[in-house]
Amino acid sequence: MKIKWSTVKYFLLFILLFLLCNTVLADSIDDIKAKIQQTADNKAKLEQEIAAYEKQLEDIGQQAVSLQNAIKSLDATINKNTLDIKLTQNNINQTELEIQNLSINIDKNVVIIDKNSKVIAALINETNQADNSTFIEDLLAYDSLSEAWNKAESLYIIQNKIREKIDETKSVKQQLENNKTEAESKKKDLIKLNSELLDKKVVLDITKKEKTKLLADTKNKESNYEKILADKKALSAAFDKELVGFESELKFAINPSSYPPAGLGILSWPLDLIRITQKFGVTDFSKNTNAYNGQGHNGVDFGAPIGTPVKAALSGIVKGTGNTDLVCPGSSYGKWIFIEHPNGLSTIYAHLSLIKVNAGNKVFTGDTIGYTGLTGFTTGPHLHFGLYITQGVKITSLKSKVCGGTYTMPVASLNAYLNPLQYL
Repeated sequence: MKIKWSTVKYFLLFILLFLLCNTVLADSIDDIKAKIQQTADNKAKLEQEIAAYEKQLEDIGQQAVSLQNAIKSLDATINKNTLDIKLTQNNINQTELEIQNLSINIDKNVVIIDKNSKVIAALINETNQADNSTFIEDLLAYDSLSEAWNKAESLYIIQNKIREKIDETKSVKQQLENNKTEAESKKKDLIKLNSELLDKKVVLDITKKEKTKLLADTKNKESNYEKILADKKALSAAFDKELVGFESELKFAINPSSYPPAGLGILSWPLDLIRITQKFGVTDFSKNTNAYNGQGHNGVDFGAPIGTPVKAALSGIVKGTGNTDLVCPGSSYGKWIFIEHPNGLSTIYAHLSLIKVNAGNKVFTGDTIGYTGLTGFTTGPHLHFGLYITQGVKITSLKSKVCGGTYTMPVASLNAYLNPLQYL
């Protein structure tokens, strides 16, 4: 069988265009891959530098509370947060490059599918033209059976080529769908990273202001710092005694079957890196500060640098947020978030620098809801994480004789407090 010259020209043109297109795409992809590798190298370097500051902050946290250590901690935090911003920007750049790379692959796959469709159409057309005659007519048209057999063999080859192109097109279409799905995921990651970048810039500004305020309040004198700290401890102890006195009088009815019994893994850890600085119940700190009216610490404290993302320990509804510093500066929870979960438990996250949710928001396990800070009564940056039986806690506004104003925060009957470590 003779193959038409138009078909031959079509195949030659297809191959030429395909090779030229692939050459250009290969150059673009190689360039992007080199840039992605560069951002990966930058990421590793920045993460190493950040880890060094995190170790420095951990060491400072284990030293005696003093003005100089507080300043060192803030300086290290400022440096770490500055690097966090650089790392986030680097991750944004890398994600943008990955999206660009996926876009090129998508365009490439679209081109291949389009060209394969045209080739398949041309091959099918060639087959249809060859199939217009009957087998008897083909035998009579050729001088020998050998020529007729060659035509049949040529048709068989073309049909196999059609099947190959169809299979190839199916495979490329699957790659196209995978690339599109991955690109959509990367775009969502990009939105999240841009939001994190803005948050970290806000936290950095908060930390710088905290240092400026500390230096202004203490006039860089250790004696002034000690007096300020002593006054804060006294105010916090008086406030907590007042609060516990009120909570002791609460008599919320609690159904034992309304919440799950203690069990590991019911809640997720609220921070990525865990360093417990104070446990639940009667602790050395709770005894030494005469706080909690002898009832002990009502949550768990996790040491973490200012600006560490705080995660929802379980899906639920944000029932409220607030800031006790507006009424009682330097005492109690400072900035807090209270979440009610569908299993009869509720959680609180306190001493935050930045709150990222509002009352009524639905959150899911692992969502970033805020960032750690130094608000409320703290001797160092940490997250206070508390757990309640939902039936025994409610957000309440109370007038404080100690602070001379009305504050709003979750309050609970004493039997509604649970040990978070028994549920994490």
